[in-house]
Amino acid sequence: MLPFTPKTLVLILSLRLRACSSRNLLSLALSAATAIRTMSSGPTQRQFQLRLDPLTGNSEWVIIEEDEDDGGEIFKNAQQPILATTSYLDMLNDSRRNRAYREAIDKAITKPCHVLDIGAGTGLLSMMAARAMAIGDSTTCRNSQGMVTACESYLPMVKLMKKVLRLNGLERNIRVINKRSAELKVGVDITSRADVLVSEILDSELLGEGLIPTLQHAHDMLLVENPITVPYRATTYGQLVESTFLWKLHDLHGNEAKASDGIRLVPTGFESILSAKSQQYAFHCDAIENEIKLLSEPFKIFEFDFWKRPDSHGETELLIKATNDGQVQAVVSWWILQLDFEGRIFYSTAPRWINLPMNTGAGDWCDHWKQCVWFVPGKGWGFPAHAIARENCNLWRHRMEEFHANCYQKCNDSVFLALVIAHLSKTSHVISLFPGLRGKGLQYLQAVADANGFSMDRIEVLEKKKTCLSMQDTHQRKVDLLIGEPFYSGNDGMLPWQNLRLWKERTLLNSVLSEDALIFPCKGILKACAMSLPDLWNSRRCLNKIEDFEHSVINNTLGACGELPNPQEGPYLPYFIWQCGEFMKLSETFPVMEFDFSKQISKTYGKAQVEFAEPGICHGFAFWIDWVMDSENFIVISTGPEKRYWKQGVKLLATPVEVGNQKSRSTSECCQAVMEASFDPSSGDLIVSHFFS
Repeated sequence: MLPFTPKTLVLILSLRLRACSSRNLLSLALSAATAIRTMSSGPTQRQFQLRLDPLTGNSEWVIIEEDEDDGGEIFKNAQQPILATTSYLDMLNDSRRNRAYREAIDKAITKPCHVLDIGAGTGLLSMMAARAMAIGDSTTCRNSQGMVTACESYLPMVKLMKKVLRLNGLERNIRVINKRSAELKVGVDITSRADVLVSEILDSELLGEGLIPTLQHAHDMLLVENPITVPYRATTYGQLVESTFLWKLHDLHGNEAKASDGIRLVPTGFESILSAKSQQYAFHCDAIENEIKLLSEPFKIFEFDFWKRPDSHGETELLIKATNDGQVQAVVSWWILQLDFEGRIFYSTAPRWINLPMNTGAGDWCDHWKQCVWFVPGKGWGFPAHAIARENCNLWRHRMEEFHANCYQKCNDSVFLALVIAHLSKTSHVISLFPGLRGKGLQYLQAVADANGFSMDRIEVLEKKKTCLSMQDTHQRKVDLLIGEPFYSGNDGMLPWQNLRLWKERTLLNSVLSEDALIFPCKGILKACAMSLPDLWNSRRCLNKIEDFEHSVINNTLGACGELPNPQEGPYLPYFIWQCGEFMKLSETFPVMEFDFSKQISKTYGKAQVEFAEPGICHGFAFWIDWVMDSENFIVISTGPEKRYWKQGVKLLATPVEVGNQKSRSTSECCQAVMEASFDPSSGDLIVSHFFS
């Protein structure tokens, strides 16, 4: 038991990160902690990219010049290039997608014409169009009727595209324009309206990447009347489902009534306070196929034609017949892309349980397109799904209840943590540090207090940064208890150790902490496990020829794994392991290093022996942090692969390794490995090396 005294001063940290939410093509090219601005300086295009340091919260603008030939490796001092965290590599490794586009483009372009490629990326579709017109070797676009214009707004991708075009001998045959398509003008940027539009600016929802305004402008200003388009049409389908797991990603109202702690997180009228909106979520529904009860047959939602100007708004009323008893909690949607006019070339994002009548092909697992989950109207929250699910998770709330019973405090989502502590300790003064909290947040805090009968008399909310906190802010009293919620809010792309910002901020607050101050959580344990991840590894493997176009020149920039020259390695990437297609644990979980939050942040080292428990092909390692709440290591919040509401950090091997245990070992198998790791507090980088034997 750790009782409060009448003089207890409690300080609460909240880790918040403001991330860009723009839903256009740039969102694919940027990590969740990156923003971008573009400007022109004479004939040279220049972009300013904002890099945020997750360990400190600080940011810096980095200039990207058009004439720099660094292959898009924007931050040379970073551990991994920024484009390594994007979907480009996964998309380019989608052979079913590539083949469908190639077949459709070959079929659509039978004579010289003007082709416009919007969102050109590496220029793959542009090269397909140039080859279909046979304008590659002996003639150039400018001197023939055939012309290909590749429009790409993101400068690092433009630089990569030029390298790919040069490698394939097409740099003079495809005109590259570094602008948004909405900025293109006939007679200025392009000589004439385009006869053919090729594009791939789709997301799991279909329309989310600004597809409608992009096509409206293209049809109005850039394309001839009745143009040829690849793709030709898309049709979205849906199915009514019941799923307890999916509903936990959405509903706090219904689930909090079942919680044993009795805390009300959802006060009446919170929607108007925080302007919460219903959201849809891209999700690998195949991973929870056994946890989904189908309540209807698949039904068509709407058709979307690329070949004609789309309307800005449309509504469809459907009458759906139930085929099973149950509670409709969500609609799972997917789309089928018809790439050709005749309707013979298709691509589908349907889940595995759908028997498709047309030849869409059963493709390999990929991460760039998933199904989409739409929750039915009801009392749900319009906030990050897995953050909501953590609150609904019985284990999470049970652990917090144990923590509350032992330490007189409850650690949830930080916003109401201060209220609970003040309620449990009637004599403590609680200071909450919420640098990003504004009027709406304070209104919500008060509403939660009122709903639970808590008083805010002893709660002080400071909107200061931790670096600015002084003894004057704590009323000349040292802090006895420092509590931090170690999970970023609003950023789904963080690696586990980037949540060690909690440790960094505890260090910044050292001057206001008492000598024997209690820190919760008291430590973090970095854990790991050897994994077989064939689907994920194949989606991130090195590129060679894609439909006969060489792409190997961009492997390092995109963070590929496979045939990279030494000492280059693939990046660490955040994934829900259990959603990564086929996977299997090959070793027992092992600790790599510990982070002691009772001390100031420092370099940390660790070494572990990896014993393989199962035979198989090791494709990499999964990393996560177990947060230890008490000094006895009794109350632990694990974020490992079995805990489905957290992402793990994945390090894929350059070359998969065949492993086995001592009993089943063959001459070609490795049965153990040694892992050494170090954490650098100045950069927040985790460096891991491994040796198989």
